[in-house]
Amino acid sequence: MAAASNRLDRFLARTLQRPLKQMRLDLAQGMVTVDGQRCSDGALLVNQFTVITYQGRLLQSTVPVYILLHKPIGVVCATKDAQHKTVIDLIDHPQKKELHIVGRLDLNSSGLVLLTNDGRWSSALTDPEHKVSKVYEVELQNPISEDYIDAFADGMYFEFEDQTTAPALLSILSPNKAQVVLTEGKYHQIKRMFGRFRNPVIKLHRIAIGKYQLPPDLKAGDWRALDIG
Repeated sequence: MAAASNRLDRFLARTLQRPLKQMRLDLAQGMVTVDGQRCSDGALLVNQFTVITYQGRLLQSTVPVYILLHKPIGVVCATKDAQHKTVIDLIDHPQKKELHIVGRLDLNSSGLVLLTNDGRWSSALTDPEHKVSKVYEVELQNPISEDYIDAFADGMYFEFEDQTTAPALLSILSPNKAQVVLTEGKYHQIKRMFGRFRNPVIKLHRIAIGKYQLPPDLKAGDWRALDIG
């Protein structure tokens, strides 16, 4: 959902449903402002967050929104769902209908979820090429042995995708608890990796995505706005 850039003259022609030639003339006559400044350059690249006016009429003023949410178990990472409460339902924000989810968790998992209307930011966090780390705390039904550490580090072959997982870092926290760091997000990856040891996951809780960490004082179901600088 990357936020594409577009030429200013083409944006104006599309938005106002007027000929491109006319828009270039209007630009030359100083009828357009961009981020509060008069602009005559039709080739200027603008995006969804550029504030644009035409003859004093506001055409676009979308504000970027970045939200950090503590997802509880039983809430789905979706914008709409007929059966369950969604992460969007938990957010009281005037722009919440614009938001999309950055890094989903399944119904029975909890922890950090990011939401935004900025596609460039979300792509930077989720594109596999960027190898952004995601940190999880996992509680298992059975004790964990040292063998798990090497198996996670070596990667595991998933027949369904015909792919081997990227190396993952597993740290044993207690006999039945581990911390897992992934740089990818295959379908139910952590549960399937522990499934190779026939060790069911009892709880899965995400505590970080890249540099963004779940604040210890943020209760399940609560959220706060992020200032990404």
